[in-house]
Amino acid sequence: MIRKATINDLSRIAEIQVFNYRLFFYPIFKCDEYYFDELQVPSLMKEYEAEIDSLYVYDDGVVKGFIKIKDTYIARLFVEPVLQNGTIGSQLLEYAVKEHNADHLWALEKNVKAIRFYERHGFVATGEKKLEEDTDEYLVLLRKKA
Repeated sequence: MIRKATINDLSRIAEIQVFNYRLFFYPIFKCDEYYFDELQVPSLMKEYEAEIDSLYVYDDGVVKGFIKIKDTYIARLFVEPVLQNGTIGSQLLEYAVKEHNADHLWALEKNVKAIRFYERHGFVATGEKKLEEDTDEYLVLLRKKA
């Protein structure tokens, strides 16, 4: 069910990210210009086309989630919002850990739901923080327990 992404998956990948960003991050950042103007499926598709080798999708006949892995870094993990709290995100994360030795990621400090998800899968906050680019919000570093 998890496979390498193809060009044909890019619109679905971008759509999943747009929905997640608007649903979960817009309430934090409240930036209409970014979330309803800049953040569009076609521009994300172009961005991801250049990074296609780092993308993997959960596909059971329909792409329902994706993960972006750079070396051992989990750069993105999103599941279609109406399908969250199932096993799709867990399967994508476990795939990254087992198949790519993924061991760290940054999560938005205010995204408590995501942080709890990663903690349930053996990731712990290191105490290291950095500002999300062009914002006053912090990202926290989580690492996989050895």
